[in-house]
Amino acid sequence: MKELSLLSQNMILFVLLSMTASASKLNVPRLRLSYKDLLATNRSSIFSGHHGLLSLTSVFLDEYHDRLFLGGKDVLYSLRLDHTHSDSKEIYWPPLPGNREECVLKGKDPQSECANYVRLLQPYNRTHLLACGTGAFQPMCAFINVGHRGEHVFSMDPTNVENGRGKCPHDPSQPFASTFIGGELYTGLTADFLGRDPVVFRSLGSRSTMRTETDQRLLHDPKFVAAHLIPDNDDHDNDKVYFFFTEKAMEAGDGKGAIHSRIGRVCANDAGGQRVLVNKWSTFIKARLVCSVPGPHGIDTHFDELEDVFLLRTKDEKNPEVYAIFSTISNVFQGFAVCVYRMADIREAFNGPFAHKEGPDYQWAAYEGRVPYPRPGVCPSKITNQPGRQFASTKDFPDSVLQFARSHPLMWRQVYPAMRQPLLVKTNVNYRLRQVVVDRVQAEDGQYDVMFIGTDIGTVLKVIALRSGNSLDTEEVTLEELQIFKVPTPITSLDISVKRQTLYVGSPVGVAQVRLHRCETYGKACAECCLARDPYCAWDGASCTRYTPHSKRRYRRQDILHGNPTLQCIDQNLSVEELDMSEDRVVYGTENNSTFLECVPRSPQATVTWLVQREDRKEEVKTDERVMRTEQGLLFRRLFRQDEGVYVCRSREHGFSQTLARLSLEVLQGETLGELLAREEGGSEFAGKDRGGYKAGPPLPRPQEPRHPRPQPEYCERVWCSDKLRRKHKTMMDKYRLAQESARKARNKASGERNRTPRDTRARE
Repeated sequence: MKELSLLSQNMILFVLLSMTASASKLNVPRLRLSYKDLLATNRSSIFSGHHGLLSLTSVFLDEYHDRLFLGGKDVLYSLRLDHTHSDSKEIYWPPLPGNREECVLKGKDPQSECANYVRLLQPYNRTHLLACGTGAFQPMCAFINVGHRGEHVFSMDPTNVENGRGKCPHDPSQPFASTFIGGELYTGLTADFLGRDPVVFRSLGSRSTMRTETDQRLLHDPKFVAAHLIPDNDDHDNDKVYFFFTEKAMEAGDGKGAIHSRIGRVCANDAGGQRVLVNKWSTFIKARLVCSVPGPHGIDTHFDELEDVFLLRTKDEKNPEVYAIFSTISNVFQGFAVCVYRMADIREAFNGPFAHKEGPDYQWAAYEGRVPYPRPGVCPSKITNQPGRQFASTKDFPDSVLQFARSHPLMWRQVYPAMRQPLLVKTNVNYRLRQVVVDRVQAEDGQYDVMFIGTDIGTVLKVIALRSGNSLDTEEVTLEELQIFKVPTPITSLDISVKRQTLYVGSPVGVAQVRLHRCETYGKACAECCLARDPYCAWDGASCTRYTPHSKRRYRRQDILHGNPTLQCIDQNLSVEELDMSEDRVVYGTENNSTFLECVPRSPQATVTWLVQREDRKEEVKTDERVMRTEQGLLFRRLFRQDEGVYVCRSREHGFSQTLARLSLEVLQGETLGELLAREEGGSEFAGKDRGGYKAGPPLPRPQEPRHPRPQPEYCERVWCSDKLRRKHKTMMDKYRLAQESARKARNKASGERNRTPRDTRARE
């Protein structure tokens, strides 16, 4: 539990930034799709409520009813998953009469706090939903009738409203986690008006309510993130509810402000004690979740602030994989990491020694004394029962067990992620990672976990992390960056439907329904489909389409691990011409003016190289202050006659090269071009008008050195013109070249150099 010194943090910051820089090309999304792109390709649709701004605060994806339930400010919505949002249903649910006014009198903000923000939506039974809201700082709950499967019923009895204290926080901004199991609601929240009573609470059902004791050793200013039921074995008496949260760490020693992430658990059948811990949890224990990058001298860089948790369920319901997003709380740098935990490691920590401290002047250590039986934290079940020692309930546990559990809630062993390091790390980015969901996808060469990560600027990153063989190093591949919402807004929820292959993205302004993949956007060639490295997509011999593992179609080409199109597409008769994606074009530039040669690779992960061919020689273009390489192409700030030639733009991505553009640059003398343009336009239907048919401005000034690196707008307007004007100017250019040739011959004759070729004359000039 070593804390980082400032020097160590700076050292590790340098390592992290070096790692980011070395992999910057791969970390760049291969495909960026804007809000308009998603709408235009019918990949996304957005619901913002019946009155515009939704102020979304809760989402429940109900695949049994094929519905999406939303909670917002004084409102509830029901959307059918298989229809458009036009048939959505609404329930208006304001605070109870007088509560809004009372909230204002207590000093709360009437606009942002004194309303009923619906924070909890949980399935109660096959026909009803449990909904709880803040109720203007007086939490309340109600049951929503959603009907049977296939119906679209959505109604509430406003007179049948219950007290929601302990089920929903008072403050709409307070962190909160809940899960509904067997008719009982488990919540992690602050249960009082002032937000000073953190508690793990169990309510509803036939049993008495349960809560944690008011003791900072149990919960010290926690921020709850998630709650899930995860069974231990086939004996349901051993079922445990896990809570994920961050809190101030009492074991941090001198670092009094240190924050640690925790995983805590209680037995679902915990009934409290008979004399000690009456109606209080008697099985609550917790352990630290570690997500760190190994550093020099044994000092790690810790990502301590837990942001979100997603359980990737597998066929073995007892062993889901836990995906978690962490952020740093360091003043030195901002970073984020995704760590993956195995349930075997979590259970090992809970079965290990307890953390113990003898007194204020002692250090924390592993408890080495006698641990009472049954072991604190275990559930009363067939496993704990022994001949002559039967425990039907926690009320039968000896007082010594309950006293030990009360004084030793923390485990000594920490929970480390798989491979003891994060799956991916992001530093020096201009956004924060907020939400994560994961889909396990079967591809041609194995299984891949596709992560969808929501940010605080309204984007979703689609990412895979690859490992080769037994290597600990991971290769992060960002497949897509999706700008879900038009205006940057924090993503507050992510839900995934594997059955529908759809992502549901929530934010304060609304909820978006987004398809997980659209393979045709990667391109129309086998190589482009292969380079995408998307586990959802494969080349079927004609197009890039959805990969289905058990398809009868034999021709399915994928290579997620290596992305090698040369091997995958070789039997497509991939010839040199097919690798050449360019078309030959002629670009005219005026001497001493600026000129731009455009070439944008389809993938930002590709590296672009510019070559220039003059006569039989081809060499790489040398850049300087006059000739600049940009993300959009090659910019000549000032064009010289010797810049003439054929410019070839080539991209290289993952070992695969292709030609994107071949541009023949011809340099014209500025004064002659201006005269010819004026003469040609003066006698045509375009006289005195620009290309749009409007009255032209004053004559073009003599070309001068541009003041900025962008091509001059006058030049773009007159030279990069429409096809109609380009055909018209082609004749003009032919006349210009004939005039230039005649001028050269006249000069040659006058100087006695009749035998010198026009090329030599041009070289001399």
